[in-house]
Amino acid sequence: MVFSDLFFLFTFLPAFALCYVLGVQIDRRWAPAEGGDSRLQARNLVLVAFSLLFYAWGEPVYVFLMLLCVLLNYLAGRGIGALEGKARKWALVGGLAGNLLILGTFKYLGFFVETLAGLGISIGAPTIALPIGISFYTFQSISYLVDVYRGESPVQRRFMNLLLYISMFPQLIAGPIVRYGTVAHEITGRHVSAEDLADGIFRFLRGLGKKVILANQLSEISDQFLAGGLSDLSTTGAWMGVLAFTLQIYFDFSGYSDMAIGLGRCLGFHFNENFDHPYCCRSITEFWRRWHMSLGSFFRDYVYIPMGGNRRHQAVNILVVWFLTGMWHGASWNFIIWGVYFGLIVMLEKHTLLRVADRIPPALLHAYSLLLVVVGWGIFYFDDFDRMLVFFRSLAGMGPRFNDFVSVSALTDNFWLWVMAVVLCMPVRKKGGELMARLVAAKKGAGQTAMLAIRVALSLALLVLSVALLVGATNNAFIYTRF
Repeated sequence: MVFSDLFFLFTFLPAFALCYVLGVQIDRRWAPAEGGDSRLQARNLVLVAFSLLFYAWGEPVYVFLMLLCVLLNYLAGRGIGALEGKARKWALVGGLAGNLLILGTFKYLGFFVETLAGLGISIGAPTIALPIGISFYTFQSISYLVDVYRGESPVQRRFMNLLLYISMFPQLIAGPIVRYGTVAHEITGRHVSAEDLADGIFRFLRGLGKKVILANQLSEISDQFLAGGLSDLSTTGAWMGVLAFTLQIYFDFSGYSDMAIGLGRCLGFHFNENFDHPYCCRSITEFWRRWHMSLGSFFRDYVYIPMGGNRRHQAVNILVVWFLTGMWHGASWNFIIWGVYFGLIVMLEKHTLLRVADRIPPALLHAYSLLLVVVGWGIFYFDDFDRMLVFFRSLAGMGPRFNDFVSVSALTDNFWLWVMAVVLCMPVRKKGGELMARLVAAKKGAGQTAMLAIRVALSLALLVLSVALLVGATNNAFIYTRF
């Protein structure tokens, strides 16, 4: 089940909302406020039950794997909290090893077996389907154990609360990667204001629009040029395809993050931002500070800095982080190459570009960054090396022809889609929000009414148009659910 599914929007979500409101009433009636905060047992139970149902809807067997993962981390966390000295460290090592073993078995075992077979070493191994979202909830589990070990987060002594943190359906299958410390106090003491609810609903619908109105339509263009045979792919066709994919993956993933953050806000959880207009970057280093920020901060805090960060072996540390970043995205060599590709660029920028960036025209820096990003998405897209080479030959102007009618039509027939996608990659909404905030402050009551009217009208428009496009849609899967 995905957020942009009609069943989710009109069956799962209303049923969850109804049960959650019932849970709120039960908490208020049978568990009155203590110390200023209402107890949350009933609504947390509802959230856990629907989260497990959400995950089990597509993969009922693997819900037990997730429960096993939660139990492992619960026991390891309790051990870290109760033990001292080396025993405490071994509790951490055991928990981390268990998480990595689960992730390695279900995500990478088949890849290693195929790699060995390619080297002439045949090892029999069962075919294992990839559990949806395993990379996300495994990394959240790892961050929980490490933060507890460091004393940065409290030990969770209730299994149900840890299960809620790891299985919470808004961010379960495609992030953002939420640190335990971010939501620890909200698991047991959150409050939802009218502003939270309004902002959360609007954020969710904004993300739905990104996914359905933009990403799904752009996917049709990228698939038209990249998904089929590439022998007749023209140079302009290659550029059309990879540019469409560049925009598609941004609106797809940032749209999901918006929906996750919006749903969390409606429930009283405040997840961190995951995107900050990454295509406005002026270097690859800046791009990765703006793209999938929860993953970048995870590798920075749990791999890069512990290895020495900028203090020692910086080049090695960067390459290791980016090798792991590629591996995290998928068990395929193209993801590893993609990770190392960006790792090498980031490493080189630290010793070259970033030292003289203030003397280079911003437009040139922006063009340089976007070109490398687009090439990177080309590597990311193709897991077949033969197809990848054919694509890059066409991209470089060495294909069968430079231009064709289909490529021109993909631009002209979807002109306003391209314009809207490019414009919305820029901080237009942010600037518009700041302008509206100034108008509200100046006009006070009238400004607030106008702001509310605009938000309601825009929300309804996004919902109606998204639902209309979802009816009969065949290309609605989120890209990052497969990671």
